Amino acid sequence: MADNRDQPPSKSIKPVGLATLKEFLRLEAAGGVLLAGATVVALIVANSPLASLYNQLIDLPIEVRIGTFEIAKPMLLWVNDGLMAIFFFLVGLELKREIVEGQLSSMRQIALPGFAAVGGMAIPAAIYVLFNRDDPVALEGWAIPAATDIAFALAVLSLLGNRVPTAVKVLLVSVAIFDDLGAIIVIALFYTNNLSIPALLGTLPFIAILAILNRRGVSQIAPYAFGGLTIWVLVLKSGVHATLAGVLLAMFIPMRDSRDPSRSPLKRLEHDLHGVVAFAILPIFAFANAGISFAGIGMEQLLHPIPVGIAAGLFFGKQIGIVGFALLGLALGVAKMPKGLGYRHLYGVSLLCGVGFTMSLFIGSLAFEETAVNMLFDERLGILIGSFASGVVGYLWLRATLPKTAADEEDDEESPLDSDVVAEGVS
Repeated sequence: MADNRDQPPSKSIKPVGLATLKEFLRLEAAGGVLLAGATVVALIVANSPLASLYNQLIDLPIEVRIGTFEIAKPMLLWVNDGLMAIFFFLVGLELKREIVEGQLSSMRQIALPGFAAVGGMAIPAAIYVLFNRDDPVALEGWAIPAATDIAFALAVLSLLGNRVPTAVKVLLVSVAIFDDLGAIIVIALFYTNNLSIPALLGTLPFIAILAILNRRGVSQIAPYAFGGLTIWVLVLKSGVHATLAGVLLAMFIPMRDSRDPSRSPLKRLEHDLHGVVAFAILPIFAFANAGISFAGIGMEQLLHPIPVGIAAGLFFGKQIGIVGFALLGLALGVAKMPKGLGYRHLYGVSLLCGVGFTMSLFIGSLAFEETAVNMLFDERLGILIGSFASGVVGYLWLRATLPKTAADEEDDEESPLDSDVVAEGVS
């Protein structure tokens, strides 16, 4: 992983504290509420007289042409390939920061969420495969129920206010971070088709330039943005999904400014992008992808193996996988339950992780975009049912099991987690 190490870490860089963690959680929760609103609007429009206008909008052709070079896509794919590349860039920034100095920087901290996330991806995928094992086309969607939508999950958690212990919030975010990493790997390995080797080779000089910029401690964002945009175009033409260019670019953003080690270009950029992604990009994505018409829906559609497999994977698979693998890690002595976290909290987190929505919709679009059969209705129906059921039951479970009074948390004191976990934070 690229990082600027010319300058030693400065003591003036203070660890991220509980106040920053709370700011991150509030932002993600607010974004989740807006995401839910965009989804509801899309569903209403798609089932109203405005449905034809909605379909015309997302199918609107948009072209960018320079000489003989062109990128021509409908509006929906500009959202999924273009705007979502910025989302994945933010995910990459978060992953790098967590690996360098956050939740993923030590084995003791990553063991429990790591085990939970592996189970939370493997078991839902296995359940989906079980329902669709006889349909080779449907099997392309095996990764759809493996995803978790952290914004939606935190929005549900925010409904419980200050009754939620910090330990629960940190575990939920930590599992989601691993989940994002797993989704990136899955997309790179399994949803890449018709590779163009010349286009891929064309990215190498620009990757080298980004590495040189990072090594020399260049902290201005403009050179990285130009290199990242060029790589995005080449990756788009290569057959590898273009959103992965965002993750690649994030790995080269310097963690520290070589001239002023107290400043972090990566953290500044991450902070600046959070609002744009939470309040604009993800709601636009939800509006463009969640609009399905329920006209003529019957039991045959509801009981189709694709929506049933997705819904069962998200609702049952996440519970079984997260709790089961977490208990396995604890039994092996590899993982340790953080202070202030009980088994009822762990089960509540497993329920909320069944809210897959954003990443599930994204993987679904990749899984079925090149098939001859239109599976969009089936996969979106399953995602909506599974996510809704997980969110509602997760909320009811935590509401019934959490204390009736505010959790014991003070901004200037240690949280119920180990002190170094809170010091490093997840924001």
